[in-house]
Amino acid sequence: MWKPTACILCECNCGLEADVEDQHIVRLRGDKRHPSSQGYACEKPHRLGYYQEGRDRLHAPLRRRADGTFEEIDWDTAIREVAHGLAAIRDEHGGDAIFYYGGGGQGNHLPGAYSTATRRVLGSRYRSSALAQEKTGEFWISDRMMGSATRADFDHCDVALFLGKNPWHSHSIPRARTTLKAIAADPARTLIVVDPRRTETAELADLHLPVRPGTDAWLLVALLKLLVETGRVDAEFVAAHCAAGELEQVGAALAAATVEEACARCGLDEALVRRAADAIAGARAFASFEDLGVQMNRHSTLVSYLHRVLILATGSFGKPGTHFIPTTLVDIANGESRRTSPVTGARIVGGLIPCNSIADEILTDHPKRFRAMFVEAANPAHSLADSKRVREALAALDLVVVVDVAMSETARHAHYVLPASSQFEKAEATFFNFDFPHNYFHLRRPLFPPAPGTLPEGEIHARLCEALGAITDGDLAPLRAAAAQGRAAYAQAMFARVIANPKLSALAPVILYRTIDLPEELRNGAVVLGLAAKAAMEHGPSLARAGFTGAPLEAALALFDAVVVGESGVLFAVDTWPDVFARVSTPDGKLHLALPDLLDELRRMLAEPAPAADAAYPFVLTAGERRSFTANTIIRDPDWRKKDAGGCLRINPDDASALGVTTGQAVRLTTRRDSVVVPVEISATMQRGHISLPNGLGLDYGGATAGVAPNELTATEDRDPFVGTPWHKHVPARLEVVERS
Repeated sequence: MWKPTACILCECNCGLEADVEDQHIVRLRGDKRHPSSQGYACEKPHRLGYYQEGRDRLHAPLRRRADGTFEEIDWDTAIREVAHGLAAIRDEHGGDAIFYYGGGGQGNHLPGAYSTATRRVLGSRYRSSALAQEKTGEFWISDRMMGSATRADFDHCDVALFLGKNPWHSHSIPRARTTLKAIAADPARTLIVVDPRRTETAELADLHLPVRPGTDAWLLVALLKLLVETGRVDAEFVAAHCAAGELEQVGAALAAATVEEACARCGLDEALVRRAADAIAGARAFASFEDLGVQMNRHSTLVSYLHRVLILATGSFGKPGTHFIPTTLVDIANGESRRTSPVTGARIVGGLIPCNSIADEILTDHPKRFRAMFVEAANPAHSLADSKRVREALAALDLVVVVDVAMSETARHAHYVLPASSQFEKAEATFFNFDFPHNYFHLRRPLFPPAPGTLPEGEIHARLCEALGAITDGDLAPLRAAAAQGRAAYAQAMFARVIANPKLSALAPVILYRTIDLPEELRNGAVVLGLAAKAAMEHGPSLARAGFTGAPLEAALALFDAVVVGESGVLFAVDTWPDVFARVSTPDGKLHLALPDLLDELRRMLAEPAPAADAAYPFVLTAGERRSFTANTIIRDPDWRKKDAGGCLRINPDDASALGVTTGQAVRLTTRRDSVVVPVEISATMQRGHISLPNGLGLDYGGATAGVAPNELTATEDRDPFVGTPWHKHVPARLEVVERS
């Protein structure tokens, strides 16, 4: 039987249809009814059965014994003891001592919504997630320059730039491979790729700029100088939309370098850079995308800043084929920064503590250190820099609670492990809704009932809040009665009894979960009603163009009903290009080109001498490269990988020759943190001195580990100075031949 669902391996969450028989996924195909992906799917989701049927699925709550082993306990005991333990830490040290990490992986975002209720009951303010390893620099810069994060319209651009991005494998844009092929095949369009490696996307490109690893900021300096010096800035756009005098400030800072010097520093031929600048300057519509290749690299926040200067200086904002601010149900790209972390004083962006600071917030005798950690749908012991130090931090906590589907590397360090239903056993959704001008939301129906012994996260958080004494049957009874009278009566009761009540409004997600009238299989989607209400109040015109008209409450109810019945997704917002300028929410409503602290950082970089070669670590390691059969780490079974199951280290042919190694031969890879033995793959796609390991490997599955866990090799101190994002793509390393026995 074919059932609609979606992929959960990258942010696109393409619609899929699953052929389900006898509680198994037999095969998968793209869902042509899905309004965004329209039947598109890459090769990776076709093996999602390896996730659903993983042999390390958990089927009962676990409690750690004194000797470090685990014993199964029943759910009532687990909820009671977890609630008691968290409350005890709150009562002795304050809620700030309870740290939350996670909130949902790709396509599994509803746990984050339900967790807010539990955290509010406990007074837990501090949290983080994978976004703080990747996107907080971009979010922080975008918020200050534009008032919001932006995306780009690659369907209608004539020049496309991918900066540290290989969408052939990492996607992030709708129907990525189809879109890339269309741009590459059109002689009137230009595809530019900036990447040290000749990636699959670079193979399609009209211009591939193979920068020296970690020097992307120098390339952007060269491009901007060429635009400024040749008078090809969009002066009309800058005058109309940007704060006065700021372009001149940028130009003054850039004056400290020459185009020739900047090209030399990034290792590129000046003629090639000039061709790229000519293409960008001459574009009718320029669209660009930066990703982890630069966001987990040296000068990452500076690169995000210079990239946005390039966007605005060319007027590539607010018109078809350029950059836009989409309507979203949840603002996950919030770049606001008003707080710092309690121990290290690290900048918190969008509510997220930098991941590289987490261990330092624990491994200290500071009175405000974290003493408990609640981890949900995440695996920081594997995914955060310097895994050994993260494991040390987990061991130092008074209480660790992990909610996950499998016995992950983090779960092995927990005091309690609570088994969640899989992403195909409950209603789930993603908040990566960035399409424009038509935007979509998909509440996926479960393919299977919950596995025995597991619960959806909505149920787990509802039980925790009840065990903590935050809600009672007396609070819920009037809402259940209203739900029996219909959706409108229920919504009115929610606003009157919950939203207007400070005590209960904090618990709205779990109250919705407990009281709304929904089929049981869709109950985990109850919180979407709150999201729909917020969207109706904030984005009424966009929802109205999608057919959800009337007063905010009426529009919200109509949208929620459409989401509930829309098995393949729902068009929830229709925007217009003038909306983009109306969403510029900087304090003065202007776009900003000059950020003083980033201009100071630019001046520092331009004044730095070229780095000397490090004889001890002559290679630059990319610790985590997306390949054909790597994605996130939710598929733990290595048998899903058709290619490179062991995760070879890619190396340039000249480097391999100098070392005297051949493909398949083992080498010892050493960084400042650790040393591992790994087979090599000689690849002409790599430039000399640059090596790479795939992401997503090194997971323990059934007592065996396939490949290298990249974060055994990374260091927490290697991070961006502004927002703390790690430099996983620029790890100093050396190689030694392992003698054949």
